[in-house]
Amino acid sequence: MRQITFVPTFAAWQKAARRALADSLTPDEIVWEEWGVDQPALALFDEHDEFALTRPSPRFRVPKDFLAMAARVACHRDLQRWALLYRMLWRLTHDEPRLLEITVDPAVYELVSMDKSVRRDVHKMRAFVRFRQVHHAGAAWYVAWFEPEHRIIEYNAPFFRDRFAQMSWSILSPGRCVHWDGAQLSFTDGVPRSEAPDGDEVESLWLTYYGNIFNPARVKKHAMQAEMPKRYWKNLPEATLIPALLNDAPSRVRKMRNDSAEKTSGDKEGGAAVPPDSMDLAALREAARECHACPLWKNATQTVFGEGPPDAALVIVGEQPGDSEDLAGRPFVGPAGELLDRALAEAGVERAEAYVTNAVKHFKWEPRGKRRIHEKPGRSDIAACRPWLAAEFRTLRPKVVLCLGATAAASVFGRQVRVLSERGTVKASSFCDQTIVTVHPSMLLRIPDEASCKEQYESFVADLRAVGKLL
Repeated sequence: MRQITFVPTFAAWQKAARRALADSLTPDEIVWEEWGVDQPALALFDEHDEFALTRPSPRFRVPKDFLAMAARVACHRDLQRWALLYRMLWRLTHDEPRLLEITVDPAVYELVSMDKSVRRDVHKMRAFVRFRQVHHAGAAWYVAWFEPEHRIIEYNAPFFRDRFAQMSWSILSPGRCVHWDGAQLSFTDGVPRSEAPDGDEVESLWLTYYGNIFNPARVKKHAMQAEMPKRYWKNLPEATLIPALLNDAPSRVRKMRNDSAEKTSGDKEGGAAVPPDSMDLAALREAARECHACPLWKNATQTVFGEGPPDAALVIVGEQPGDSEDLAGRPFVGPAGELLDRALAEAGVERAEAYVTNAVKHFKWEPRGKRRIHEKPGRSDIAACRPWLAAEFRTLRPKVVLCLGATAAASVFGRQVRVLSERGTVKASSFCDQTIVTVHPSMLLRIPDEASCKEQYESFVADLRAVGKLL
């Protein structure tokens, strides 16, 4: 076992990791030990054992995406991040160059989760830092306070340097502080909250501006609190206005409607689809051909509605039609559909007896040369199309629903679903008491490693067998 002690920065870890690779040290042979500082300076590098050699650091080829992700994950507070990064690096440089594409791999999933947490923290800092003016050495200096979840102060510093290059400013935090004097960045140890100012003379102008730009018609309380959690409110001057603005929102919206002379046209594009009040699948399918509720119809060949017997006990919901489905006008007839058919047959489930549909009925794509490449539908696309899915369920009333992938699950459950953690379990949804989530077959087609692909395919078939048992 080899202990590597290093200043906990990405640059230091990268240098040590290269040497470990050059010495063929496997992940299980290394213990990564941070040199005892809470928030290191990015410019420092030191190793404090015999591992620090004078020979040049070797180079290894890895995907650019991994380097960018690793630089962010290095800011995470989890002490196991260094071991995880080296394990990923080892695999990428030892016959698994496309490892990052296998999203169901436990190590990849953990890395992506850490990356998302850091990126979210980076975004929150950029969104919620509020500078207040103070006077320092006879000149204006701007000071802000922020409490990050991870060690992102130095990672985020260049963003604020570029954005506020003409100001002299400091961002204070409990772990690390960054300062910009108009010429260079500098870093100091963290300070308590009491070191930051509580207000300044321009704050009242900002509050007046915020109150005027607040749009009551677009208020979604849950979405707002998800994007701006209450733990940040104490550092935001405008947070004092939010309760009153939320209370006044309904009356302000009514006034806006009364003052507006514009009437909403029935055939205006946008919003949610309005299916006919019919229990006939053929009538619903015909009406859906003319749906313009979202912009996807403009670039699609046609609406791809669901198909299958009207008394089907099983409804299978996918994400959206692909290129083959868009041209044929039928769901799941392309490569993913062929894999689904094979897996259903192995699981003993008859596709001919199931009703197959998609959460979104038009093909969303982007051009790449002469090819049309699938583009993931957004929340507005899913919301606009959900009434058609609801109309199908209203007519079918199935015994079991199978959701293929996160988009299908989000549409059926009306919330975000973590497919990997919830797959294979039976839960009640708004459309059916027995609803099962699994991966989309197209995910299996993207796994380059044959062994991993076989393993995931067997898990997929096992999920389908669980559906068969419910039927």
